[in-house]
Amino acid sequence: QVQLVESGGGLVQPGGSLRLSCAASGFTLDYSAIGWFRQAPGKEREGISCISTSDGSTYYKHSVKGRFTISRDNATNTVYLQMNSLKPEDTAVYYCGAGSGWVRLCLLGGDSWGQGTQVTVSS
Repeated sequence: QVQLVESGGGLVQPGGSLRLSCAASGFTLDYSAIGWFRQAPGKEREGISCISTSDGSTYYKHSVKGRFTISRDNATNTVYLQMNSLKPEDTAVYYCGAGSGWVRLCLLGGDSWGQGTQVTVSS
């Protein structure tokens, strides 16, 4: 079973930036993708960006495309989410998830989850 630990959340002003990290351990070939999800109060969890751990193919939800960048460091089993031009509507708990297929992961959810990290965008 893969373990996922997120870090890097916090409070940032609109227009600011944050970088989230997801450290994975116990990774197996059953998990071919890692992604970032978020859940705002009163809303369902949504997949916002996912990446293939083999070839780096990526998926972005339309609302974050051009502002967020997902990347991976296979040497340290860490996936990053660079978030720029943050907006108040980006406020949510951000989760790291693992599963198979980077598009499938973002659209349907994963098999393993981290504990989440809070991101608040407010002036």
